[in-house]
Amino acid sequence: MKKTFVRTNSGIILILLFLLFQIRPAVAQHKLSDDQTQERLQMIRQMLESGKTNANRWWYGWLAGYSAATLAQGAVYYTSDDKKTREDMALGAATTFLGAMGQIIAPMTPATAPGRLAKIPEATAEERASKLLEAEKLLKASAFREKDGRSWKTHALTGAVNLGSGLVVWLGFKRSVWEGLGNFALNTVVTEVQIWTQPTRAIKDYDDYIKKYKSGEKPSRRKSELSWSLTMSPGGIGINILF
Repeated sequence: MKKTFVRTNSGIILILLFLLFQIRPAVAQHKLSDDQTQERLQMIRQMLESGKTNANRWWYGWLAGYSAATLAQGAVYYTSDDKKTREDMALGAATTFLGAMGQIIAPMTPATAPGRLAKIPEATAEERASKLLEAEKLLKASAFREKDGRSWKTHALTGAVNLGSGLVVWLGFKRSVWEGLGNFALNTVVTEVQIWTQPTRAIKDYDDYIKKYKSGEKPSRRKSELSWSLTMSPGGIGINILF
C-alpha cells in the first residue's frame, strides 16, 4: 500500500479526480466479444468431452480391479485354514483396499468436468462470459489432476505403502527377506502400471488452449482498488490517495 499526500488548489484537484476515475478502465481485463467467447467455450467443451471416456475407463477400471481383489482375498482369508495363506490374503486385501480408497478419495476431474460444465447456464452473453471463466478453470484443474497423478508425490506415496507391505511380510510375518522383497516388487509393478496408464489428454489440451488463446495476451493486471479522501488544513486542501 502506498500513501501520497498532495497539497494543491481546486483546479489541480479537479484534474486529479478526473485521472482517478480514468484508472479503472485502463486496468480492466480485456473483454472478449460474444463470438470469441462462444468459440473458446466450444473448444473447451470438445476437449473435455474427448477426454471423458478414457478418464472414466481408467478410474472405474482400477476401482473395480482393486475392489474385486479385496473381496477375493478376503474370501480366501475366511475360508482357508493355512496360517501363511491367511496372512498373505489379509495383507493383500488391506493393500488393495487402500488402492480402492485412493480412487474414491481422489476422483478423476477430467471424467466429471464435462458434466459440471454442462450445468452452467449460457443463455445470455453475460452468462457465457462467466461460463468461459469456469470452463477454463475446469480444463486447468483437469490438467493439474493428471499431472499430480504422475508426479513424484504419487510415486512416493505408493512406494511407501508398498515398502510397508514388504516389511510386514519380512518382519511382521517373520518370513525371509526375499519374500518381503517379492511382495514389495509385485505391489510396485501394480501401482506403477496404474500410474503410467492414467490418461494425460487434458495436459496436452490445456497446453494447446493456452498456446492458441493466451500466449499472445499480456498477463491481466490486478484490478485496481483505490480510495481517496479530501482533508482541509490552513495551508490548503489535501488529497489522500490509497492504492
